[in-house]
Amino acid sequence: MSYWTIRRRDVLTGYMFVLPQVAGVALFVLLPVGMAIWYSLNDWNVFTGQQTFVGAENYAALAADPQLPKVLLATTLFSGGVVVLNIALGLLIAVLLNRKFRGVTLFRTLFFSPVVVSVVAWTLVWGFLLQDNGGINGLLSTVGIDGPNWLQHGDTAMISVIFTQVVRSVGVNMVLFLAALQGVPGELYEAARIDGASSRSVFGRITLPLISPTILLTVIVTIVGALQSFAQIAVLTAGGPELSTTVLVYYVFQQAFKFNDIGYGSTLALMLLSFVMVLTLLQWQLRRKWVFYEE
Repeated sequence: MSYWTIRRRDVLTGYMFVLPQVAGVALFVLLPVGMAIWYSLNDWNVFTGQQTFVGAENYAALAADPQLPKVLLATTLFSGGVVVLNIALGLLIAVLLNRKFRGVTLFRTLFFSPVVVSVVAWTLVWGFLLQDNGGINGLLSTVGIDGPNWLQHGDTAMISVIFTQVVRSVGVNMVLFLAALQGVPGELYEAARIDGASSRSVFGRITLPLISPTILLTVIVTIVGALQSFAQIAVLTAGGPELSTTVLVYYVFQQAFKFNDIGYGSTLALMLLSFVMVLTLLQWQLRRKWVFYEE
């Protein structure tokens, strides 16, 4: 009897299909996380290459870091602003463009086009526009408004980085919401109109429940993306002024590669990873309450 039976060949084929994915996760996820954990337990001098095991000292340093509360506040403000505006505007635009009228394809393309632009190029352009003598203040001056130096004041700097991030990325959520809206059965709307339901009732009782799986997906993806936003901060404000836009991912970069404190930078990176995991798991556990699944 041949060793390579049909069942064994099928099993081997299955393993061969999943092998690239497993290898990718092991090489690009598990290995870096393991190295970050090891680095967080050591004091690494990058100039001499010497590593000294310090145990939990880097974790204890988190509680003693006077800048960390400001960084966490900036991270919360930035991520919260990006998520709320991105989801709300993405859904609003999708609802408006989920209709048949002349030029709808053009409008969909215009709203999605910033997504395909390089992040650095997009941010550089907005950096020029938001300068004291830039295009935004020039436009405001035509109506008699003296605009601020947007990137040099704490409040306006945070508003500016949130705005540039939302405008560039809202097209992704728009496309996802648009696909979900087009998947809602039309006969449900017709039945609701026959029963005399208002537009608000139709949207709240039919549309939102049926697209709630997509809303869950976009919320998770947007939160993770906001927590990982680096290029916009680095190019626009470099974390300033006075840490007002220094989000956690940029603080990791500063500690690890500007101040050459690899151990503490790895500890901060693990903190960021834990935030992402906790928020994702929390939303996933709440899906039974928030998300409607058709049976």
